[in-house]
Amino acid sequence: MTLLHFQVARGASAPPSPAKLRHLHSPPPTHYCSSRSLLSSTPSKPLLLSSSSSFSKLSLSPSPILRRRHPRIQPPSVSESTSPVSTAEFKEWDSLTAKLAGAANVPFLLLQLPQIVLNARNLLAGNKAALFAVPWLGMLTGLLGNLSLLSYFATKKETEAVLVQTLGVLSTYAVLVQLAMAESMPLPQFAATSAVVGIGLVLNFLNYFGWLNERLWLLWEDFTTIGGLSVLPQVMWSTFVPFIPNSILPGIISCGIAVLAVVAARLGKLSEEGARFVGSLSGWTATLLFMWMPVAQMWTNYLNPSNIRGLSSLTMLLAMLGNGLMLPRALFIRDLMWFTGSAWATMLQGWGNLACMYCFQSISEEFFFATTLGLLLWIGLMLWRDTIAHGKSSALVSLKELFFGAS
Repeated sequence: MTLLHFQVARGASAPPSPAKLRHLHSPPPTHYCSSRSLLSSTPSKPLLLSSSSSFSKLSLSPSPILRRRHPRIQPPSVSESTSPVSTAEFKEWDSLTAKLAGAANVPFLLLQLPQIVLNARNLLAGNKAALFAVPWLGMLTGLLGNLSLLSYFATKKETEAVLVQTLGVLSTYAVLVQLAMAESMPLPQFAATSAVVGIGLVLNFLNYFGWLNERLWLLWEDFTTIGGLSVLPQVMWSTFVPFIPNSILPGIISCGIAVLAVVAARLGKLSEEGARFVGSLSGWTATLLFMWMPVAQMWTNYLNPSNIRGLSSLTMLLAMLGNGLMLPRALFIRDLMWFTGSAWATMLQGWGNLACMYCFQSISEEFFFATTLGLLLWIGLMLWRDTIAHGKSSALVSLKELFFGAS
């Protein structure tokens, strides 16, 4: 398994009517925050392309059916804040959290880059057998997770998160190209993966700029929903083999359930909340897939404690840094799914594995406690700044809004 991995105009817009929020692929109600509720309701002309029209006359405004816009959340009015300073604090923290999320690209790139360089050296040396040690199925699973999250953040117009997931897709795909060159990954699977990656990137960026027909986007979201629900149970099951029988039955069953759920939603056989739940599954399954990675690693550590010495403390630290840098943004926009995935990866994939390495004396006491202290200070600073920016009385209020929505 691999380890996890524009600015939008900030002008205020009027909140839409409840009817406009009833979209199949809208996030669950508990995930709503001010950034999601301030959707653009300004009508725009559809994109008209004709042979007689020149490029300068093209209307690049999105079609009226593509009004699922999620601009950055606007600062509350002074009357809603505890003091006039809170509006300035809000804008400042909004900008800073966006930059921090973008900075997460650095540790995530450093995570994958050594593997790419090592694979290139082995290929140039003719040592193709060395690349068979890299599990292409695990890389493929991570790639599908990145694509699903890319779709989620592209819909939300979170530019920095889009860049992080795009980098994850490209860096993982680079490794798969090397594995295919070494004949470690079968050619048919690589060809199918290449097609999915190409189509996924094109559709996501067309949707980001509002240039994509809604029907095509819904088909892509249905594909990621079915794919995510098929892969997740299979990966979870495979983690505990050979203690349980090796079987593809979990993937087949979950795939069948996913197809039925999507078809029922498309035919209008589900309630409004049920359809919204199906629409949110692709993002949540991708998040749960990444959340399962540290669980699988810790299970491996438990079964084979001697393997812990083969883990890189720098790799775990980079994983903690990358996910930790995205936590403030996820909390600021009250995105429960993003916050859950980033917090889980920060605590388990990063700090949790470092704790295991410390228990087995694989890293020094000074390194572990310095890392722990830095993480605690970072979490405290994040909660404190978010409380001030939103003009709340305590960090508990911010967390309550994150999990249960604003009252």
